[in-house]
Amino acid sequence: MWAGGMGEPGPAGPCAEMLQVAEEAFRGGNFELAAEIYGSQLAELPQPERGLCLRQGDALARAGRMAEALEAYSAAARLARLRPEELRELAESLALRLREKALRLPPWPGGAAEGAGEALGDPACCRPPALLGCPRCRRLLCEPVTLPCGHTRCRRCAEPGGCCCPTPRRPASARLNVVLGNLLEKWLEGESRARRLRAEGDELRDGQELAAALEKYSQALESAPCKCSLIAQRAELYIMVKNYQQALHDADALCQTRPLWPKGHYVKAQALSGLGRTEEALKEFLYCVALNPDWSLMKKEAQKVHHLSNLGGDTVLENSATLALREIPAILVDASDFECSLCMRLFYEPVTTPCGHTFCLKCLERCLDHNPHCPLCKEELSEFLASRTYKKTLLTEELIVRYLPEELAERKKVYEEEMKELSNLNKDVPIFVCTMAFPTIPCPLHVFEPRYRLMIRRCMETGTKQFGMCLADELKGFADYGCMLEIRDVKFFPDGRSVVDTVGVRRFRVLNHGQRDGYNTANIEYLEDKKVEGAEYEELVSLHDSVYDQAVAWFTSLKDNMKAQILNHFGSMPGKESEPQSNPSGPAWYWWLLAVLPLENRAQLAILAMTSLKDRLIAIRRVLIFVTRKRPR
Repeated sequence: MWAGGMGEPGPAGPCAEMLQVAEEAFRGGNFELAAEIYGSQLAELPQPERGLCLRQGDALARAGRMAEALEAYSAAARLARLRPEELRELAESLALRLREKALRLPPWPGGAAEGAGEALGDPACCRPPALLGCPRCRRLLCEPVTLPCGHTRCRRCAEPGGCCCPTPRRPASARLNVVLGNLLEKWLEGESRARRLRAEGDELRDGQELAAALEKYSQALESAPCKCSLIAQRAELYIMVKNYQQALHDADALCQTRPLWPKGHYVKAQALSGLGRTEEALKEFLYCVALNPDWSLMKKEAQKVHHLSNLGGDTVLENSATLALREIPAILVDASDFECSLCMRLFYEPVTTPCGHTFCLKCLERCLDHNPHCPLCKEELSEFLASRTYKKTLLTEELIVRYLPEELAERKKVYEEEMKELSNLNKDVPIFVCTMAFPTIPCPLHVFEPRYRLMIRRCMETGTKQFGMCLADELKGFADYGCMLEIRDVKFFPDGRSVVDTVGVRRFRVLNHGQRDGYNTANIEYLEDKKVEGAEYEELVSLHDSVYDQAVAWFTSLKDNMKAQILNHFGSMPGKESEPQSNPSGPAWYWWLLAVLPLENRAQLAILAMTSLKDRLIAIRRVLIFVTRKRPR
């Protein structure tokens, strides 16, 4: 019926144009049409052609006409033995039909990566509670180790390549995370014990100590709340030692308990194959493909077994609901399990040391300011301090967020209030008692005392990046006047010291002296020059220009080596400003000059405290006259 107008088959074979139409129909999903064309072409041949028989079988299988498909494949097999890859369409068609008719499952959503992982992964009932699974092995954390990047893995999984971070390498001294290890024992005692025994069994299996590994898996099954995954692993080990009957016993139990878990049918198929029961094995392989059509390994296994004539497809598997993620019972969750041993409060930004102890980030930093040892076990942490990789322990933080949201909100509120208090640049302002500092003038600092390490760190954390600088005072502790410094950069050294690059910002007067956590503080008010107008302003401009020229003349007259030293330390002298009152502290060149002139600190302090630019200019002019006269001719 398809010959008219389309050409006739030649004496050597079928019509090429008709076969092209059939192939296009097959690719377009019109399998009935493709099967009919292939059949008509075969009917016109004096002898059946093997390739056409296979394509007819493929089209009939895809169309759901299984009995006819089997006849077509049998015709091809009589011409030459079938190869496994030639049964791909049949295997997939049988599996999809099995999925739809017998298993009554919805169409497969697709996605090979998703399917392959789910096929070999543990069933939902055996998965660990939310957050407590190792991202690498997907099982309950076993001897959790926290990496320098802040992620936590099983000890066995915490090897190079065990994390997606660029440099998650586990230090040689990394230990069990004590907090998380204790939580696992408290919340999931039986499951944790089973997980440890299973890990021991895995190591024995990898070392080819198979009998000992079987014993460990059997011991683990005694305390495991969900046994499916463990039974599957034990069955695979039985297959490795060729105890197929025991493997089949375990696999049968799995398929009854979790009928829609592909892994159960997979180990059953392997056991049946080992026992020589190939037709039953094929059925199980097809179940694997039906449950997970993207599982390419099972397609190949199904294609290998080609005793098809007695295949049945009427077995109906009972559906089972997918379990939701398990949660830890609220009665087991206690905020004290997440308490920092230093501040006795809920962890805030928890950090785990290489020795496995966890503290709030700020608490740990303060301890390391004084001593490079773990506050609990006293282990040396110099390398940890040198790297300054204080990454948050993400799992601990995620558990707090999930199970202690109210306590965390309260802890965060306390922290934010502390930061707000520390951010106030009028009240309890941190004071560095050291040297004179002036507005606009750089002031590099070498910080090594623990109290000032803490102070600088807090200035950075609050975002103010500012603190006061004052001279020491024998009676009061520090002078009544100073200059605010702004941090431009901080460079840390391995031993905790740092070089802080700062620049003067504003002058201030101290109202009250105080202390916080070992360093000095003060309530302050900022100083501004009193502005003048009219004739006073004209007189001020004239004085300003005159003293500036005098300053330039003095600096120019200095010897080259002295000028080089000044320029190297303080930079070039700022230029003369057209409006001397534009800045609340006066022109920048003035402060540069005050910093480089050979004046005692107390004299500099007296000038810093002045709020009259005119008075300051007169004072500096006197100094210039003095140093000029004193210089040897």
